[in-house]
Amino acid sequence: MTDGNRNGGGEAYPANGRVVLHVDMNAFYCSVHEAEEPDKYAGKPTAVAGSVELRKGIIVTSSYAARRRGVKTGMTVREGLQRCRELILITPDFDLYRQYSRGFLGVVRQYTPLVESVSIDECYLDITGSKQFGTPLEIADAIQSRIRSEWTLPCSIGIAPNKLLAKIASDMKKPNGVTVLRLRDVPRLLWDKPCDSLFGVGRKTAEKLRRMNLHTIGQLAAADELLLVKQFGVHGHWLKSAAYGIDHSPVNPVREKNKSIGHTTTLPQDVTHRGEAHRILLNLADQTARRLRRQKLMASGVQITIRTPDMKTITRSATLPVPVESADVIHAEACRLYDRHWRADSPVRLLGITLQGLKERDETVVQLDLFDYGSQPKKEALIRAMDALRDKFGENAVLTAGMLGDDPSTRIRNHRIRGTSLQLDEHLLYIDD
Repeated sequence: MTDGNRNGGGEAYPANGRVVLHVDMNAFYCSVHEAEEPDKYAGKPTAVAGSVELRKGIIVTSSYAARRRGVKTGMTVREGLQRCRELILITPDFDLYRQYSRGFLGVVRQYTPLVESVSIDECYLDITGSKQFGTPLEIADAIQSRIRSEWTLPCSIGIAPNKLLAKIASDMKKPNGVTVLRLRDVPRLLWDKPCDSLFGVGRKTAEKLRRMNLHTIGQLAAADELLLVKQFGVHGHWLKSAAYGIDHSPVNPVREKNKSIGHTTTLPQDVTHRGEAHRILLNLADQTARRLRRQKLMASGVQITIRTPDMKTITRSATLPVPVESADVIHAEACRLYDRHWRADSPVRLLGITLQGLKERDETVVQLDLFDYGSQPKKEALIRAMDALRDKFGENAVLTAGMLGDDPSTRIRNHRIRGTSLQLDEHLLYIDD
């Protein structure tokens, strides 16, 4: 039930059960720029893109005016301009986005301490204990109104008994929608939709379900649970429950520690030369190692991500003999994986490095090389000194020769323009002012 018919939103809180909101900021990055410079951007087709100067790269997001002209996220800038000649390209400013993110989170936290921030532009709220602020619909309306008046940002809000349905509800009407979705509404509103419209069902799972002749959520709900478990393991139980709108996961205000740390960079031109790929991997390794040390962690695994011009993605990983925190070791392993699994002349559109198997440094036993025992403390001291200089004077204060150059991987040292897809450190995004 959506904006046009919200009678159910004013019902009393359930005697048993929860009330969960999902707040989703609409076209967040473009909306932030519109809030900052309304005379320049309000109502116009805009897009935040990775390389505005070169008019190349990928569109990160687009305004609703641009979307109506066919401009979509993930599209190349060139294709976006072909579809909309009036498209205004905007350089990303992630420091500004974080400021606005902290702003709208500050609003929602005034209604409940149970706020789970899941990305820079969306969060869940458990308002079961927030009756003093009114009905669930009144709270949602108040939050939406305050975010609009205090931060000049549009948002959509879903109201439901759990996180799964709240997320689905917030997607039902954009922009500026408020949607109530109850368990009893699921068969009528969801069962005729394709399985991949169910949040948590990705492309591969949807393809597998289609091979099982399960095309809609209703067919998934009617499927034999044992057969689903046989095909998907324990995930089969979740699929069956989700098709009925059942989700017991709590709204968790405490962020889990990163299970991995990663950086990726989309390249404005395809890379085919192995040496150039190695240099890009060096910049990626440098920043992943920096964040690793900043969080006082060590990694025991390295994974590389390679994406081709036709958007096919492969990942390859390796386990390290001992946990590490050094960019040199990470870079060497990433290059080894690249050389082993990628043909030298094959074009690459995106490269990434992800560190896995993270452990607290203080809890990690560092194995010293018998032949390198004397120099190990000196290497660690040098790394700490370089970190201190870069913390004080910026990421470009101390660089190795191999890190110099003019490619997008050098841009990840700029916190202002690097994106949330880079798994930003917690202190960069979630600090409360």
